[in-house]
Amino acid sequence: MHNHVLPADGLSGLPEAVLFRWAQAGCQTCLNHLTAHHRRLVVFVVRRQALGKLSFEEALQAGRIGLWQAVLGYDPQKGFAFSTYAYPAIARRVWRAVKRAERADSTNAPAIFAEVWPAPDPEHALQARLVQTALYELVARLPERLRLIIIARYGLTGKPPQFYGAIGATLGLSGERVRHLHEEALVWLRHPAHSQQLRSLLERHTVADYEWAEQQAQRWLRRRRGGHDGSG
Repeated sequence: MHNHVLPADGLSGLPEAVLFRWAQAGCQTCLNHLTAHHRRLVVFVVRRQALGKLSFEEALQAGRIGLWQAVLGYDPQKGFAFSTYAYPAIARRVWRAVKRAERADSTNAPAIFAEVWPAPDPEHALQARLVQTALYELVARLPERLRLIIIARYGLTGKPPQFYGAIGATLGLSGERVRHLHEEALVWLRHPAHSQQLRSLLERHTVADYEWAEQQAQRWLRRRRGGHDGSG
């Protein structure tokens, strides 16, 4: 470990890039300071996860471990915020804890259920539930008209998916207008500012993924400003 001389007023006046470098070099005080400073991110992530059989406190503990590992692995020189890097690291750690809890619960289930109904792959089943929960939570945050269009277009309530014309007839819009609103909804859903949790579960949270989503949003905005948004 390097011998770092800490300022008289503690660590609060130091740039975070310096603290990350010192923490990764072995400064326990810097590591403790950074994990404490970003502890609310753990709560933010855990509250947006489907926890299954895992208790909230157990999820927080798993998330703290993910945060600690993120502090030790973060490189400020790559140009993205620490929260962007840490969110999927925390989410993955919590998800693994959820999977362990699910496996432990299924192990304790009466043997007769395993004989009558062969259990599906628990890892895949749990991942599907987590993704579905994150997707529905994301769609629920859409503005009302866009939300109704997405639900109808993809049959998210269990009804058959509808074409643009049928959706437009329900909403009093042309099919073409519905098509453009559907595109607007997809741009909103894909944007990293909204989709980070879902992207982390699908492992689509790289810088390249975010850049692609941003490019799609900018392309849609340019078309809209050019008067090709299907208004009317």
